[in-house]
Amino acid sequence: MRHTLPLAPQFYVTAPQPCPYLADRMERKLFTALQGDTAIALNDSLSKQGFRRSQNVLYRPSCTDCAACLSARINVEQFTPNKSQRRTLRRNEGLVRRTTSAWATEEQFDLFRRYLDSRHSDGGMADMDVFEFAAMVEETPIRTRVIEYADRETGNLVAVCLTDLLEDGTSMVYSFYDPHRRSDSLGTYVILDHIDIAREAGLPHVYLGYWVPGSVKMGYKSNFSGLEVFRGGAWEAFQGDEAYDAQLHPLSTDPIAEQVANISLPDLSHPVKRT
Repeated sequence: MRHTLPLAPQFYVTAPQPCPYLADRMERKLFTALQGDTAIALNDSLSKQGFRRSQNVLYRPSCTDCAACLSARINVEQFTPNKSQRRTLRRNEGLVRRTTSAWATEEQFDLFRRYLDSRHSDGGMADMDVFEFAAMVEETPIRTRVIEYADRETGNLVAVCLTDLLEDGTSMVYSFYDPHRRSDSLGTYVILDHIDIAREAGLPHVYLGYWVPGSVKMGYKSNFSGLEVFRGGAWEAFQGDEAYDAQLHPLSTDPIAEQVANISLPDLSHPVKRT
């Protein structure tokens, strides 16, 4: 007997685990699988509703008593680089962008390991080996590219971003860079270049992942003009750090059944092909 996948996606909740952004808190995620011919349409739709992709999974924070994590994106039309960002662009004029398919290389992994060992040695990805890295890059059912940045003179790889192509923007899934070039602000530069990529492609947004008030790790995202955050079921222009509360509250998060009921699903009867 032939079995087919259910047309409507099934949603699940992870078990609570320590939050990587705010101390003494527990995180929980609402997630669904990305699979089959409907993956692209589902990813496009749920990305607009605050979800993020990790390999073949889409997830969104659904913590029991904390709603600090907010999905963030840059409105390309509303973005203007500030003085510091213009300096970052000038410092990195010697870099060249290379766009490839979602294929992992040893050079990428070497840079990835140096980045983790220097910046995130105690993080959840610290023990990733070359096979897990390859899976992170290559296991994608949607339109994904690897954006590499190399030194024009030496040819050395200095930064990489795993980037999804959405119908309304680019989504920066994960980026890493040479930790020894700290003064070059490569993390900021990669975001600035993705704004250019989106503008060149006529796409209105650059999705950055989550912004978390009170988190030093995520604070840099609020430095970009044109920032929007997903709050209360809709995107809104960023109001400034002081407008967002990272405090615990038992009524911060709706029940799971209510969250799922409020998710808008696309018409999955007309699959979109991956290119």
